[in-house]
Amino acid sequence: MPDKFQKELLETVAQVRGLLEDLQQLGVVEVPMGPDPNPRSPCSLEGQNSANDSRVETLLEIRDDLGDCQRCALSKGREQIVFGAGSATARLVLVGESPGRKEDQQGVPFVGEAGALLERILFAMGLKREDIYICNIQKCRPPKNRDPRPEEVAACVPFLKRQLAALQPQLIVTLGSFASQTLLETSQPILELRGHWQSYADIPVMPTYHPAFLLRNPATKREVWEDMKQVITRLRQENF
Repeated sequence: MPDKFQKELLETVAQVRGLLEDLQQLGVVEVPMGPDPNPRSPCSLEGQNSANDSRVETLLEIRDDLGDCQRCALSKGREQIVFGAGSATARLVLVGESPGRKEDQQGVPFVGEAGALLERILFAMGLKREDIYICNIQKCRPPKNRDPRPEEVAACVPFLKRQLAALQPQLIVTLGSFASQTLLETSQPILELRGHWQSYADIPVMPTYHPAFLLRNPATKREVWEDMKQVITRLRQENF
């Protein structure tokens, strides 16, 4: 390094250090960053933004934007927003339909009997809740657990899609008819969808039955396990 350049660099460092010490004496503990002169919009899994002009949004940013959501009528009857839970680096994302009563009370997806059954399925797969991410199509509980109405879905699905774009999972499992049909934008019944790989934004999707359905129809547990074995195999493949 040339002597002149080294001297100038040392002088600049000394000036900056002196400025920071002066600010500290004044009680300033943090220097705020200025606004990004070239802000980039968040990436979309659906390819609306190119990699050069977009960034990966965080789950925290999405949750902050959701806020105390009043975007549809479901907000009037809810106790808590059920945003999602699990690992922000999960390779596998499970998508359910809507929060139930206990989820609404606790603010966590898949608790109660259906949640306990789901955890047993995950355990059999060699996974824990902390290894995956779980979220729902809807963030608020519909009255009497009815299916969400189109306007309610339209208000909430963009947040789900932003979550998936932030997570960028390698595999998605949709739980139940409503979740599968909504994410895949199809009217095909779950009886035909389950067990067959589908795709959302180039991510493999395995539709299967909802754990609550298994509680009412125990014989279908075998079919769900066959679906989950396909998921296990795919997760173990070299490319995943």
